[in-house]
Amino acid sequence: MRKTIKSLAVLAAAAALPLTTSGTAWADIPFDQPINGRATYYNDAGFGACGTQINAATQMLVAAPAAYWTTANPNNDPLCRGASIRVSYNGRTITVPVVDKCPSCDSAHIDLSAPAFAQLADPGLGNIPVTWTFVRS
Repeated sequence: MRKTIKSLAVLAAAAALPLTTSGTAWADIPFDQPINGRATYYNDAGFGACGTQINAATQMLVAAPAAYWTTANPNNDPLCRGASIRVSYNGRTITVPVVDKCPSCDSAHIDLSAPAFAQLADPGLGNIPVTWTFVRS
């Protein structure tokens, strides 16, 4: 009987661990908190950090700064489960899904896909000051 109770306690603790870890990581994303930063763009194709095929030359998407990714395997990161970024520049606002990670971006810098950037500004600018925030999709 003691062995069964001890086994159940260990099993319950093990089952709760993933819930705690993912809950904490999700809570670490600063949803609905505006960030004054900058946006650039990219046009790579292949697999994004969330493990899905992307084409930044044709799709509306964003690569979020590496500082906000909280898991060793980005495919399992909370940012890949229903997070988007709402970004505003010069009176225009768009919302794009987070599907990639920007390892060279500081915590206030986002890397938009080429079509997303083009909806905000002339791509010839290359780098624009923006206000952006994480939002739930």
